[in-house]
Amino acid sequence: MARKKIVAGNWKMNTVPAEGVELAKNVVAGRSEVCECVNFIVCPPFTHLSQVVEAVKGSDIAVGAQDCATEAKGAYTGEIAASMIAALGCKYVILGHSERRQYYGETSETLNKKMAQAYANNLIPIYCVGENLEEREAGNHFAVCKAQIEEVVFNLTEEQFANLVIAYEPVWAIGTGKTATAEQAQEIHAYIREVLRSKFGAAAEECPILYGGSCKPSNAAEIFAKEDVDGGLIGGAALVAGDFLAIGKGF
Repeated sequence: MARKKIVAGNWKMNTVPAEGVELAKNVVAGRSEVCECVNFIVCPPFTHLSQVVEAVKGSDIAVGAQDCATEAKGAYTGEIAASMIAALGCKYVILGHSERRQYYGETSETLNKKMAQAYANNLIPIYCVGENLEEREAGNHFAVCKAQIEEVVFNLTEEQFANLVIAYEPVWAIGTGKTATAEQAQEIHAYIREVLRSKFGAAAEECPILYGGSCKPSNAAEIFAKEDVDGGLIGGAALVAGDFLAIGKGF
């Protein structure tokens, strides 16, 4: 069974609209150099989602948002509904990113609501799980990931689960220059798949699990070679079109 190969770029709070459009166009321009078997996704800031959707039109590059609101609409100043994101032409939305959990106090309760909004608007969630340095050093990384999956993903229907991407983030390796070894990545990815299998059975074999910790052109091939690693959720390297595309060549 060949799972989807995915390289998703999380631009975070970087690029103004003109820069984002240029970056997207550069990714499109170099797309033909990478195997068509790789699915590329770019996730710009909300301010230029529509312009990036336009910039990648005609290519097979998908666009995702970095978050969505817990509610469908209403008096929620500053929030952006999943329906608004979908209306712009986005296909994906990142949910539960470690920075949202850490800086904005997102909990499983919050994320259950966001997942429901994503599915109600035909968006595919890229649901993030992972442990911080303290949890890793205490040997709690398996328990942390298991809880984050059981408390949210286990609430999905089989149909919803069939449209889900998981991203494993070793929080201690994000923006620190530290990287989990390929063996560490495989170990936790295989564990996550086993947890998914306990609930969804054989369907777990089809769920893409991305690695999200300081993945770059120099280490992508080694990490992607592992059986349960199906691609990457890329941060810093996604801001340089050449690096982002080079990661896709890691398959």
